[in-house]
Amino acid sequence: MDRAKAVVLLSGGVDSTTTAAIAGADGFEVYALTFEYGQRHRIEIERARLVGRRLGVRDHVVIAVDLRAFGGSALTSDIAVPKHRSVDEIGPNIPVTYVPARNTIFLSFALAWAEVLGSHDIFLGVNALDYSGYPDCRPEYIEAYQRMADLATRAGVEGGRPLTIHTPLIRLTKAEIIRRGLTLGVDYGLTFSCYDPSPAGVACGACDSCLLRLKGFSANGIADPIAYRDVTG
Repeated sequence: MDRAKAVVLLSGGVDSTTTAAIAGADGFEVYALTFEYGQRHRIEIERARLVGRRLGVRDHVVIAVDLRAFGGSALTSDIAVPKHRSVDEIGPNIPVTYVPARNTIFLSFALAWAEVLGSHDIFLGVNALDYSGYPDCRPEYIEAYQRMADLATRAGVEGGRPLTIHTPLIRLTKAEIIRRGLTLGVDYGLTFSCYDPSPAGVACGACDSCLLRLKGFSANGIADPIAYRDVTG
């Protein structure tokens, strides 16, 4: 019997990799979707490819969407990435690393591919606990996009099986996410999370994403398997 198809947004980071592993463990045939959107941390695209191969995804599409044409974020323009904030300082305020409408853009591509594939399931690794305060990672945003998808798709209009946007990590801490991935055999040494890596692709160890990642591994009592150039403890 053919497995149900799922489009999984895969950035190559901890959250999206864990989400892809969960989709596979849930019995879905995974179709991975990665974006080269002009981000300064383009090493994540290479890591996403490695992760996709390790997880045995059915297909993996990398789409170029140059959001540097708009800028407005430290990830897509020449704005400094915040460093050395304490984990407690990473809260509800929206930081300069927020890329305007990024998840809306990504989900729209995922929705289009899902319709073509005849898939009724999209997986997204957003998280509303240990995250950087991005507005498009909140449960209410996902619920609103889900309602829009019900109106905007053939299945929604013709009464077919509705699309479901799965967010299995949305209410987990980073520690819980990593713990779940380890139980599924995820190799986190393949993943990458840094917002401002060195030219050689070494994680900075001081941006919000690195700090949250390191916190998650520390809470599990294990070392993060990737290298860092600036970890102060």
